[in-house]
Amino acid sequence: MFIAMNRFRIAAGREAEFIEVWRTRDSRLAEVPGFQRFNLLQGPSDGQATVFISHSTWDGAAAFEAWTRSEAFRAAHAGAGQNKGLYLGPPQFEGFEAVL
Repeated sequence: MFIAMNRFRIAAGREAEFIEVWRTRDSRLAEVPGFQRFNLLQGPSDGQATVFISHSTWDGAAAFEAWTRSEAFRAAHAGAGQNKGLYLGPPQFEGFEAVL
């Protein structure tokens, strides 16, 4: 199992807008081989930003990497630049192999 996470710093006061972007996006993940599950996690706020994590679970790293090269990936990320002001910097990716 492979877990892929992106950490986002979202401008304080714009959390609901960010959640709505994710709620309404056409992720196409359900049609991707090896995809298991997705969660959007909301973390702490420091008054300037709130941390969010996109968390997806895959059969393995190869399945995740294949998705990042797919047409479904390109389509899901096509409008990423339309939400300037929401993001305080680029997302930070972390990938993990399950060992137990």
